[in-house]
Amino acid sequence: MKSVSPNIFVTDINRTIEFYKKLGFSLTTTVPEEGETIFAMMTCGSVVFMFQTFRSLGDELPTVLRQDGGSLLQYIQTNEIRKFYDQIKDKVKVIKGLEKTFYGATEFSIEDNNDYLLTFTEDEK
Repeated sequence: MKSVSPNIFVTDINRTIEFYKKLGFSLTTTVPEEGETIFAMMTCGSVVFMFQTFRSLGDELPTVLRQDGGSLLQYIQTNEIRKFYDQIKDKVKVIKGLEKTFYGATEFSIEDNNDYLLTFTEDEK
């Protein structure tokens, strides 16, 4: 295995693209290239997220719930976590502020515009 890139199903893909741009992600691919977007790939450093509309699923993959949010938490390692937190804390819904965990990492958690949780972490020296 080489990598994992979650494909996150969303209701409003354009709103999702704008949200993730606030976090520093860049839009790298859309399908289709013109017209109504049903799929987008976004990257930030070596982190890759794919977003796809529920509507584009049709009847495929019936086990995918057709609702935003879920029991999946994206755990994202980053650098300069305190600087990043200060840059975005007033632009997003912070669920858990900066804290040092019992296992030594510094973390914070936010909720994206689709009710998915993102936890950012850094092993500060």
